[in-house]
Amino acid sequence: MPDPAMTANLLVEAAAGIARASGAKAVLVAAEALPEGTEPPEGTILLTRRVDDQRRADRLRIPPQQILSVPDVELDRLGQVKLAALVAVSRRLLDLADTAVFLTGPYRGLLDSLIVLHLGAEYELLHASDQPSIAEHIKRTVFQRSLDLALHLGAHGREGRHIGALLVVGDTSEVLTKSEQMILNPFQGYPEKSRNILDQRMTETIREYSQLDGAILIRGNGVVESAGTRLLATSRHQIEAGLGARHAAAAGITDSTRSIALTVSSSDGTVRIWRAGQMVASLEPGRR
Repeated sequence: MPDPAMTANLLVEAAAGIARASGAKAVLVAAEALPEGTEPPEGTILLTRRVDDQRRADRLRIPPQQILSVPDVELDRLGQVKLAALVAVSRRLLDLADTAVFLTGPYRGLLDSLIVLHLGAEYELLHASDQPSIAEHIKRTVFQRSLDLALHLGAHGREGRHIGALLVVGDTSEVLTKSEQMILNPFQGYPEKSRNILDQRMTETIREYSQLDGAILIRGNGVVESAGTRLLATSRHQIEAGLGARHAAAAGITDSTRSIALTVSSSDGTVRIWRAGQMVASLEPGRR
């Protein structure tokens, strides 16, 4: 039976060679996926999820600019790659013109797979030509935090059951012209600093109000504008068969505004990211 640590070390060596030969911008690998005593290739972007991962990055003397914090949610191998690529692009560690080598494995296990990905082929809609880049109207930390919240809702649901949710981030003034309140806005009247998703104390509040029908609207700076909001816009694009009203609303509002929408499926917890009226990425949490 092959030694998992030996396999992982062989993959690290292979990744370094493939990155050089293909002109890849970087190798990306999760800190916990490396066997003890293994050092990643020079220039590697190290993915961290927990405090222990950061400590390992410190021991390996990885420069801060090469450390990428990603949400700690259970995803399959391809899901981990998609998530790492999305966060790396949103943080500008990688560009859509880049090719990157990803080392991955089972969640919190040693790496056993190598994937070479040309980012532009997967995520061209993140920089749609008729829309600004994320950093122009949505803080990158706000996008990452919204993604983190959506992924945790998808993975853990609420009180042991899957729940559906819709978060709409950015271009809020325009989104409001294409929406209406279904209920009294539970965030109205509170100081902005006390309703910003970058404040960790807002986590449970967002999880609670995500169960309401309608969308949660979040400004580009992280301030929550409203919850229980019905979106009225429709999309020019046809959505995938089997997706429901929540996904249609996400497609519609992002087609007619500069917002980004994140949907959480009530059936299986899958998180989908929408921009310019189309689905950019789909992330399916692991089985609970």
